[in-house]
Amino acid sequence: MVNRSETRANIVGTAARLLREEGAAAVTVRAVAHAAGLQPPALYRFFEDKDALLDAVAEHVFTTYVTEKTHTGGSDDPVADLRAGWDAHLAFGLANPALFGLLVAPGRASPAAEAGLAVLRARVRRIAEAGRLRVPERRAAELVHAAGTGAVLTLLASPPEDRDPGLADALLDAVLRAILTGAPADPPATAPKLTDAERALLAEWLNRR
Repeated sequence: MVNRSETRANIVGTAARLLREEGAAAVTVRAVAHAAGLQPPALYRFFEDKDALLDAVAEHVFTTYVTEKTHTGGSDDPVADLRAGWDAHLAFGLANPALFGLLVAPGRASPAAEAGLAVLRARVRRIAEAGRLRVPERRAAELVHAAGTGAVLTLLASPPEDRDPGLADALLDAVLRAILTGAPADPPATAPKLTDAERALLAEWLNRR
């Protein structure tokens, strides 16, 4: 017999597939229930409404991405780690356009989006602790967040073949010049990493219901 947690996981996985393959408009209660082999009323035993389902999908996809694309431990250079996080943010947004649109939609509070912001703030705090910030932490984090969101949305607005491959890096360099003392660090040669503290913070945010 399939238990409650397995049924919930099946619903979320099905909704995530529909979102990836057909976009947000395809993720309706009726469509998800049909694809998951359930009657529509059954979904309301797990999710209050469509928004709650989409939030669960966002958390599922986001945490899966973090698990697959990051490694425990950061570098000794907090600016390099910020660049690595920027690269991960861009890769995630470009790989998941429909989900990214949901995460950054105005007025939509998602635990997954808050988790990402929490990690960004932690990385900015490390830069501040190293004496590298010329602006307050909050302003630095908001500048990086706004630039990263804008970069992804701008790139997604064009077909892949028409995108400027250097746009995102140029934008990050401009932001770093505005918030850092001294020259920004060179991009890291390794894959993006989270420190143990950042991973714990991420888990704390995503475990909140």
